[in-house]
Amino acid sequence: MTGSEPRAARRMRPRALRRNELPLDTVALARFLIGKLVVRELEGERLVGRIVETEAYLVGDEACHAFRGMTERNRSLFRPRGHAYVYLAYGTSWMLNVSSQAEGIGEGVLIRALEPLAGADAMARARGTEVRRDLARGPGRLAQALAIDRALDGADLCAKGPIWLADDGAKPLVVGESVRIGLTKAAERVLRFYARGNPYLSGPKRLSP
Repeated sequence: MTGSEPRAARRMRPRALRRNELPLDTVALARFLIGKLVVRELEGERLVGRIVETEAYLVGDEACHAFRGMTERNRSLFRPRGHAYVYLAYGTSWMLNVSSQAEGIGEGVLIRALEPLAGADAMARARGTEVRRDLARGPGRLAQALAIDRALDGADLCAKGPIWLADDGAKPLVVGESVRIGLTKAAERVLRFYARGNPYLSGPKRLSP
């Protein structure tokens, strides 16, 4: 996969998102993040992916980890918007979420899929595949590709560090919406957002027309 990244991606100068740029509304934030970047600084290498799929999780939402209140495990979900909440799903896959409300309110946005822009070779090594489409298509694959684990829980995503959110000034993407994926509770809620026509989306194609 060496040399497969677009020349524009290699020249990229991402700008860290400021906290006051993030909408103080979880659904609005889930939409806003489509087209923005996740930047991972890892052992001297910068891995970058464009966010192409998100899901919102709200107060009173049975599928939200904050539904029964704050615990040691979900504490980062209650931090001010723009912090990482990382948890292990089903004992196998780490998930990257962005806290999305004022401090003390447990809501968040799950980052479900990225389009790789830089560092694809490192992502391929971490994932054990050179199929570019499969590097970060789905939240578990995404976390594996970017070496995300519990050590990043609570990280400030609005400050340059091991992982941060960024904007590269790219043209806004057309955003679609659907029900969330893989849930048994509150499965009917239309809280998934995605970049229409993007090949790096997860889930069944019928949910991404």
